Amino acid sequence: MSALPQTPSFQLDGRRALVTGAGRGIGLAMAAALAQAGAQVTLAARTAAEIEAGAAAIVAAGGLADAAVLDVSDTAAVAAFFASRPAFHVLVNNAGTNRPKPLWEVSEDDYDAVLDLNLRSAFFVAQGAAKAMLTEGIAGGSLIHIGSQMGHVGGPNRSLYCASKWAIEGMNKAFALDLAPHGIRSNTIAPTFIETPMTKPFFEDAAFRASVLAKIKLGRLGTVADLMGAVVFLASEASALMTGTSLVVDGGWTAD
Repeated sequence: MSALPQTPSFQLDGRRALVTGAGRGIGLAMAAALAQAGAQVTLAARTAAEIEAGAAAIVAAGGLADAAVLDVSDTAAVAAFFASRPAFHVLVNNAGTNRPKPLWEVSEDDYDAVLDLNLRSAFFVAQGAAKAMLTEGIAGGSLIHIGSQMGHVGGPNRSLYCASKWAIEGMNKAFALDLAPHGIRSNTIAPTFIETPMTKPFFEDAAFRASVLAKIKLGRLGTVADLMGAVVFLASEASALMTGTSLVVDGGWTAD
């Protein structure tokens, strides 16, 4: 009999993972998913209480986790953070923000707030993680950037958000080309609207909720659990030939 091919492992035992913006919502769910797959996870954010609570919950559930207070918009702090600890095998570049408003109402402050966090900070966090991987010769490193379906389409009142998330997609492709010779991969996850503590107030507007559901062909909002399998897949050997691409988790929004 011929030997059957074996499914690559989705397990992350022995790997160190960093998740930014990990205090709640998508970031916390991704940290939990990576820990459940066996990774030792560092939860990073500006607010100590949230990430400490998240790390404690992961440990209580039998995982490995610690918390690190980090302002990803402070490039000196980011550089010092990566210099102070062993390289990570996995980065989930999740910290981000949004200021939804029509084009004509966008201020310079709005522009700086969204582009600085969503793009500039994401770039330098990825740079810090990649440089550490290269220095330590991390084999099979994985950079995972949290983009959006709005990095593939446009949306009303989303000029800044779309600009930042489209830029993430281009940045990701260039990262993949730079890092491929070193065996390090770079990909994005592009979710649709996910119900989290941050987005929940928007969905209390019945008209807005209806407009969103009309575009999500599967007929429901996303949950953080919908993204947990995606992050484990991209972090693991199961996606070993994937780099420079986007895993779109949008319920069919961009299929039109």
